[in-house]
Amino acid sequence: MQNMYSLSNITLITPDEVQRDQCLKIDQKRIAAIGAKARFDISSTDGDLFLYPALINVHDHLRGDYLPRVGPKPGNYYLNWAPWDNDLKSSEVYKERANITIEQSYFLGAYKNLFSGVVTVNDHFPHEFNEEFIPVLPVRVIQNYTLAHECSSYDLKWGEGIGAEHARAVKNNYPFITHLEEGFDEESQRGIEILEELHCLDDYDILIHCIGFSDEDIKKTKKAGAAVAWCPASNMFMFNLTCKIRNIMEAGIPVSLGTDSTHTGSVNLLEEMRFARKTYRRMYGEDLPAYALVQMVTVNPAGAFRMQDKIGSVEEGKLADLLLIKPRDNDPYEALVNAEMEDIELLIQEGRPIYGSVKYEELFAGSSDYTQLSVGGREMLVKGDPAALLAGIRKAVGFKKVLDYLPFDV
Repeated sequence: MQNMYSLSNITLITPDEVQRDQCLKIDQKRIAAIGAKARFDISSTDGDLFLYPALINVHDHLRGDYLPRVGPKPGNYYLNWAPWDNDLKSSEVYKERANITIEQSYFLGAYKNLFSGVVTVNDHFPHEFNEEFIPVLPVRVIQNYTLAHECSSYDLKWGEGIGAEHARAVKNNYPFITHLEEGFDEESQRGIEILEELHCLDDYDILIHCIGFSDEDIKKTKKAGAAVAWCPASNMFMFNLTCKIRNIMEAGIPVSLGTDSTHTGSVNLLEEMRFARKTYRRMYGEDLPAYALVQMVTVNPAGAFRMQDKIGSVEEGKLADLLLIKPRDNDPYEALVNAEMEDIELLIQEGRPIYGSVKYEELFAGSSDYTQLSVGGREMLVKGDPAALLAGIRKAVGFKKVLDYLPFDV
């Protein structure tokens, strides 16, 4: 496997800048130089390919990435998240999911992200739930975080309590991550007040959903320096509305996009970007710029995770987490928002390819941890063996299960 190489004749989206006909040198795990070639160079020969920072999914529940969705009865919506949890656990799909192992569930969640260009994701569960699986997954699942489930009596009591978890976040410079105001009853809407009362509202916080936010909540969140994780597909499916996203953005609060699990959210982060844009148009009658959406899946979540010195942008010295696509649009930002899974040419984590066309097989050479599969008629290489994973799941459930976030032909 190549430890030093370059990608050339590409359009580089950093994402703050667009640099045409550029080259990028990678040395070991990091970006060594922009505008320099290595002895081993891969030059694009089939048109102008676009290179971005690999995508970041700010919010997922990997063991919940199963299909189909589970939601309210037609014409009804939830008051808060708790009735949904009851519906999920009494559903046929939950019974079906119980036939597969937790490890298989985690690999499904990881591949859901990988096949949509995501290298970094947060699995919003306590460490004791996921710590044995994270090291073997084909994407980076962040380990340096503290959490609560929710700031209300509906809380599942994850972690050691809001105060203790937040204090540990401050001590270790980790993000403190929690669902907040995911509902409309009086208690759900006290989320910001609860954090204030506990002295836990500050810039370590990643606040997920926030659909009950008042204008005053938005002001307090901005003043505290907290970040918001927006999951519009899940919100609309469960509640028929989402947070006051334009007010939140206009206040200058950094917003990141998350898929939530596929039990309620989008099939992957590429679909979530498009759904976010459609939702914004329906709510406000105006467009959400593609540039803003690209920031929501790169720079903003890197900052929210307190990893902006390592990931989220293409800069010398940062980890070489990179996404190369064949664009459907000449505008680089529109191209990413409109990208489909089959448009991915190459996905790199810390300088090592984890997914890509066989035309880049020299980058994969020397490692046995890859398999070949067909995606949209193209031969692709991928870290691990997702085809065997799917075969095992089909055997466990007893029929030919289809999961829309797995794009390969089987």
